[in-house]
Amino acid sequence: MSETPGVLISGDITPHMRDKLGAAFTLHDLPPEAERAVFFERIARDCIAGVAYGAAVFPKSFIDALPALEIISCYGVGYDAIDAETAAERGIVVTHTPNVLNDEVANTAILLWLATARRLAAHDAYVRAGRWESEGNTPLTQGTQNQTVGIVGMGRIGQAIADRLPVFGARIAYHGRTKRDVPYTYYPDLVEMARDCDVLIVITPGGPATRHLINADVMDALGPTGILVNVARGTVVDEPALVSALQEGRLGAAGLDVFENEPFVPEALRQMDQVVLQPHVGSATETTRRAMGDLTCDNLLAFIEDGTVLTPVPECAGFAKKRA
Repeated sequence: MSETPGVLISGDITPHMRDKLGAAFTLHDLPPEAERAVFFERIARDCIAGVAYGAAVFPKSFIDALPALEIISCYGVGYDAIDAETAAERGIVVTHTPNVLNDEVANTAILLWLATARRLAAHDAYVRAGRWESEGNTPLTQGTQNQTVGIVGMGRIGQAIADRLPVFGARIAYHGRTKRDVPYTYYPDLVEMARDCDVLIVITPGGPATRHLINADVMDALGPTGILVNVARGTVVDEPALVSALQEGRLGAAGLDVFENEPFVPEALRQMDQVVLQPHVGSATETTRRAMGDLTCDNLLAFIEDGTVLTPVPECAGFAKKRA
């Protein structure tokens, strides 16, 4: 057994995180699948903690293989790749990194909306190809002022997006599981909200409960001039339905930071000039990612120190566990 407690690292953490955690933990990097049975047997007795970095998974099988596990720290605000329900049932605390990435993800959502509405990527390609000189001006685009913008998910980031919209003269609506104490129009029916919106920005959590929440009915309601922006999880949008809606002109355009089977992006989406694509970089600034890494580590270090955590996920919000 190691002199310091072990932590299972799922995903490629940064050198800064590795240095910070290495002072208090023995780090165990997840090996290829063929080597995991022996690996888990070796670390089972002393591995009390886990890190899920970014999109890396921490499923029930990992939890089952680590009987000494007490805490899982997720690098990211979304934690749908962690079996948090099983963890909570077993008294294992799960943490994540809310708030530190709110501003950049909100800025990215606005960026995608503006770039999609004004065809920024297509216009850039047009100029670079010399077509402005040979073919003249491009067609007019959709405006961005005085639009009705619907936000799917009025959590911390949804509110940060809403805070940025008044400068555009936007009418703000939102949909979520519950009505919030915010000065915006609440729609319990997502299709009805989409029908009343020019733009739909998706920032709801991922997971089974929201899988394909944005389906063909929602896209048809948004309509042939509507814009869909997704900065949530790729699984929230029915991707084949999205491709069909765009190809058939039932949906106007889309700005996408996330995809259903990352890093695979359907060829059809890559060929559409009414679509703006990003490689899941909504929070990817040096400052934000450093803050996310620090909070991921600080949750583990606080737990080692006195059994508390800084930012538990909702399933573990009531935990006040003290380590023996």
